[in-house]
Amino acid sequence: MRRQSLRGVIRGKVMRTTISNQAAPCPQDRGNRQFKADRPNQLWVSDFAYVSTWQGWQYVAFVIDVFACRIVGWRVSSSIHTDFVLDALEQALRARQPEREGALIHYSDRSSQYGSIRYSERLAEAGIEPSVGNKGVSYDNALAETINGLYKAELIHRRALWKSKESLEIATLEWVSWFNHNQLLAPIGYIPPAEAEANYYQQRANQAVLSAGLNQIASTETGAVHTASKKA
Repeated sequence: MRRQSLRGVIRGKVMRTTISNQAAPCPQDRGNRQFKADRPNQLWVSDFAYVSTWQGWQYVAFVIDVFACRIVGWRVSSSIHTDFVLDALEQALRARQPEREGALIHYSDRSSQYGSIRYSERLAEAGIEPSVGNKGVSYDNALAETINGLYKAELIHRRALWKSKESLEIATLEWVSWFNHNQLLAPIGYIPPAEAEANYYQQRANQAVLSAGLNQIASTETGAVHTASKKA
């Protein structure tokens, strides 16, 4: 990298963002820090980050599909209230249209936004099982925090200061698109998230065609045997 005049971006300091609501009921931990999924829309993780701008702090929420680390929902907000994380969830639901009734688990930390009544009710309406990490365990939402770290390192910290919410939104939109379609990720074989998902669905389609072909052959052979037995 030195010979090519290249150097890796350096992540900045981490700001504490998890402020939990001790009075709110807490769902159990269904993820157990196992951030792996066998298919898309099996496990989503959510988190948000702080970004400093000339207009004050902005808050950026992400929803990530664990299967290929694809960002499926995001939102930039000037307010840290529940609305912005709920908007990111709504975007993910519209984009992915997951199956209902326990097919999808949503994992987050214990912050008050994700533990709010409105957020919990929306998950229930969509048939999504909520799951939260344990208090004081840094690894509990490691995947979402990794995406936040990449977002900060690759986009946010490369500018001295962001001027406005609007400029941050445009840049975040471009970064999310680049991340999903161009970022090479080691856990999925050094390919982009969108390509990993496309490969999964293509493999399923191929398996369906193969299964249909084998069933047709078996049916034809059974029919031939039945006809031969009648002639005999």
